[in-house]
Amino acid sequence: MTTDFTWNQQFRLDVDFGFLSTQTHGAPRHHNPRIILNGDGSTVLHEILSELRRCSSFTFSVAFVAPAAVAQLKQALVEFDGVGRIITSDYLGFNSPEAFAELHNLRALGIDVRLHNADGFHPKGYIFEHANAVTTMMGSSNLTPSALLRNHEWNLKVSASPDSDLAAQLAHLVELQVADSVPITQEWIEQYAKTYVRPAQRPPRVPRDVSALVPHPTAPLEERSPSLLPTTITPNRMQRDALNALAAVRDSGEKRAIVISATGTGKTILSALDVRAVNPRRLLFVVHREQILDRTIQEYRKVLGGDASDYGKLTGSSKDFAARYLFATVQTLAQPDVLARFPADVFDYVIVDEAHRGGSPTHRRVIGHFDPVFMLGMTATPERTDGFNVFELFHYNVPYEIRLNRALDEDMLTPFHYYGITDATFDDDTTVDALSDLDLLVSPQRVSHLIWALETYAQAGTAPRGLIFCSRTQEARRLSDVLNRSLLRGRPLRTASLTGVDSIEHRERTVEQLESGELDYILTVDVFNEGVDIPSINQVIMLRQTQSAIVFVQQLGRGLRKCDQKEYLVVLDFIGNYANNFLIPIALFGDDSLNKESLRQNLIAVEEAGALPGLSSVQFDKIAQQRVLESIRDTKLDDMARLKAAVVAMRNRVGAVPRLWDFFRFESVDPVVLATKKEHYPALVRSLLKEEIDLSETSSRALQLLSHEVLPAKRGHEFVLLRALLNDGRLTSSQIDERFAAAGLPTSPAYVKSAVDTLTLDGFAEADVRRYGSGIAVRDGSAVTLKSEVASAYASPTDFPSAVDDIIDTGLSLVRKGFDPSARFTVGRQYSRKEALRQLCWPRSWASTVYGYKVDRASGACPIFVTLHKSDEISASTAYEDALLDPSSMLWYTRSRRTLRSSEVQAIVSGDVALYVFVKKDDAEGTGFYFLGQATAHDAEEATMPDASGNSLDVVRMILRFEKPVETALFDYFHSTLID
Repeated sequence: MTTDFTWNQQFRLDVDFGFLSTQTHGAPRHHNPRIILNGDGSTVLHEILSELRRCSSFTFSVAFVAPAAVAQLKQALVEFDGVGRIITSDYLGFNSPEAFAELHNLRALGIDVRLHNADGFHPKGYIFEHANAVTTMMGSSNLTPSALLRNHEWNLKVSASPDSDLAAQLAHLVELQVADSVPITQEWIEQYAKTYVRPAQRPPRVPRDVSALVPHPTAPLEERSPSLLPTTITPNRMQRDALNALAAVRDSGEKRAIVISATGTGKTILSALDVRAVNPRRLLFVVHREQILDRTIQEYRKVLGGDASDYGKLTGSSKDFAARYLFATVQTLAQPDVLARFPADVFDYVIVDEAHRGGSPTHRRVIGHFDPVFMLGMTATPERTDGFNVFELFHYNVPYEIRLNRALDEDMLTPFHYYGITDATFDDDTTVDALSDLDLLVSPQRVSHLIWALETYAQAGTAPRGLIFCSRTQEARRLSDVLNRSLLRGRPLRTASLTGVDSIEHRERTVEQLESGELDYILTVDVFNEGVDIPSINQVIMLRQTQSAIVFVQQLGRGLRKCDQKEYLVVLDFIGNYANNFLIPIALFGDDSLNKESLRQNLIAVEEAGALPGLSSVQFDKIAQQRVLESIRDTKLDDMARLKAAVVAMRNRVGAVPRLWDFFRFESVDPVVLATKKEHYPALVRSLLKEEIDLSETSSRALQLLSHEVLPAKRGHEFVLLRALLNDGRLTSSQIDERFAAAGLPTSPAYVKSAVDTLTLDGFAEADVRRYGSGIAVRDGSAVTLKSEVASAYASPTDFPSAVDDIIDTGLSLVRKGFDPSARFTVGRQYSRKEALRQLCWPRSWASTVYGYKVDRASGACPIFVTLHKSDEISASTAYEDALLDPSSMLWYTRSRRTLRSSEVQAIVSGDVALYVFVKKDDAEGTGFYFLGQATAHDAEEATMPDASGNSLDVVRMILRFEKPVETALFDYFHSTLID
């Protein structure tokens, strides 16, 4: 009864807050009514996923359903173990046979899917039942990707007690709809498909300042004259930006440039548009594979027009040497007798496709031979593992770059739905790992698991056209044989394997069979990593560990090119016990930071949002997610080999020893990781690149202080103060305060003192003083002065000035990007005890006395640090059973030998101090704690806990209620440790 009473109190507070007054104190804001929109960090999809993870039953009553929307909810529905029901209809013929097939497929998960018989069925309602409440969301959102993520939607989400009139009305509505509906059957879907007429496709709405890349209405190519008008395609906004950037490069006198553009984003069309703008006398287009020449010529004709005779091929079988627009394979062109036929300046414009191959002997021979007015390289993956610098080849000019996530956000690619699922478990409870025997990889258990996953996650109403990437050649061949004796949704599977030893002719014939529908899947190892274009691919299956983020993106990219009748791509990644699982988030999110917190944050954020940029999604089952997190935890991301590869790659990119700022602006390795690996970043550069650095001992120590104490600061105060001292030499406290205010930072005497302490080393331990010297500034009464030797070093022609400026510029950018500069702490970010105390402007020396928490009445603050999984080495008297109860509350214990009469407990319970709550899973995660938010103490009561000898020790137990509920994904991230 106590729990129900407490819950009712909270519910009443939420009702009061939502319907009566926003001034209601203590409302947990978990069940208050809310308007649900798409935007400002919230989406309809997020709300549905959040409810599905917590409810015991649900009913969706929606007029319109799209298969891709079901895909966005798929993992949540797979894991749902309650009673689920979806009611829809064939109203207006919006729902396609594919949508009904996708819904019917959910019956295997125990979800009741029904067809309503009303002629005007048009509801948009979602009902979720919990133990103590019924929550409904009603408004404008159907079950479609745009409605869940993008459209301007209005929905009201409201909760009621199970005994309320609203709950009764909702139950009656559901009862009526169930009575007036029937289960969807396969037979009905087949009959529906026979007479189904797809609604006419309206052209997408385009903002007035953006013209889409859409061909103007014209007759089919085969019905037109051989001469085409060069006005059939106009650039979209992003292509206009790229064309302007290319023109600017040429106007500056540069003769080479490279464009970086994700697979499927229209590099060929972009290059053709630029050729049209330049209007060269002659053009050479160089490719690596002959298979793409005909399509390339076709796309160029759409843009450039002209007679068919203007276009020619130079291959093993075609020798159109005199064509104005010549499209050549590099293998043929590089032959000495062929290359000798072309003077160096015969072509005004040369384009090199797949320019990352520019280091090969054939490419270098061709590129070195020609001297055009302009040469353009194009690639999706300029990063190389062979040490070749493709950026240098194109004179470090990168006028245009669009990577995967941006391309998805700009709707340039087909959305994908990635499912990271656990690989097969065998009879001895082991699973697939890097050393698994071939017989296990093709065992009945694994094949059965693969087929279950395909039937569960892959498109149910669309014929599969998939690529399956295997770990080795024999696995691909044997698994193909086994699959060809298996059934998928009741029909025989048709697969083939391709390896590097297969002839080009055999590969082309097999690909044609896949495209025509004669095959369902092609199994391979690495044949399709790049250079093969199969737009109709709608499934990419990964049955091997991720060895390289670059290869992962290449294989994913095989299915991202847009294609008629392909609404989305399904990616199934079978995650075994692989040490390299940490590469998965690196590849999916383009996160090259080598920062564990960043990788975890990305995983948490994508689970919370339910979507990537655009309409794509990333979903993991719980075990697979845990394996990825464990791999992140156990991997030394910042080892010297990875750092060297990153620094060398950046040097290749910028054409010089890179600055920390370069890593920030190109979203590469976290600058803090680089600056703190050794004494400072220049020392790391010296070690990795064998570069000499010009730093005195004083300068080196000052730089070490800035690298280890200032750059990692998760606030801007130290950077603003340092810049001001470098400019003015001396500042009073009031002047410092003014500089903070001008920079939009929180201001107070405590902030001034805290920032000055960092630069003067006041309050630092003796070991720190030995490490950093005596600081870079000194106090001068009420002012602070830059040390003369530091000022002299900053004015000297050494490496010190640029290194200091680099730290300031990079540090301020890091703070602006990752933290709320106006708040002490940013929810969801990690802080060590030392960093948290700095944010509170507490003395540095207090860090060693905080332990689990510390009350300071003077500053009115109490940070609370909670480790959910205590180490076995923790004493019994401190092994508190702290627990996250729900997203709004936490069970917390004070330290032992405390009662309600203890001074520190009274300060906490009475609200005299603000409570800042920090949590981490276990000590293996490092020193960082996630900030969950501010909280207030409730229901404090005295209790006892045993010490190591079995004696009872006094302790106070209470509930901490957060000002705002913890994000669902972050809560799940911690809560999973409590239920393992």
